[in-house]
Amino acid sequence: MATFTIRDVSRRSGLSEPTLRYYEDVGLIGPVDRDGTSGHRRYRQDDLDQLDMLACLRAAGVGIGDMRTYMANRARGRAAAAEQRDLLLRHARRAEEELAAQRARLDYLREKAAMWDARDRGDAVAEAEATRRVMTAAGRLEGAA
Repeated sequence: MATFTIRDVSRRSGLSEPTLRYYEDVGLIGPVDRDGTSGHRRYRQDDLDQLDMLACLRAAGVGIGDMRTYMANRARGRAAAAEQRDLLLRHARRAEEELAAQRARLDYLREKAAMWDARDRGDAVAEAEATRRVMTAAGRLEGAA
């Protein structure tokens, strides 16, 4: 059976070597096998599969506590399906809220730039309209904070 060094796994997963050690220390993976002579970690394909999943959860903004819950539920299989769904949907709602906040920031910046563009062109009518839109966008910005 093929095994992989921590450097190999780091390159493949995109997770740093300290993160890989940390994930083992907090019980998200492992324990990872050790080389009999050197004591260095030797990862198996199963470890890589788990780390790929954890890397995706991390990239999606899932914290260590929820990663731990996810992995424990995963081991429980179908009995934990509803809990897994709820955990993932909770993070999906948070991501939607973050997207809405980013959209509000983007809208504000674009409207503010449009106002300054109108001012630069000396177009008082367009500037007044853009200023109105800036005020509307600023209200959404405050609500998204």
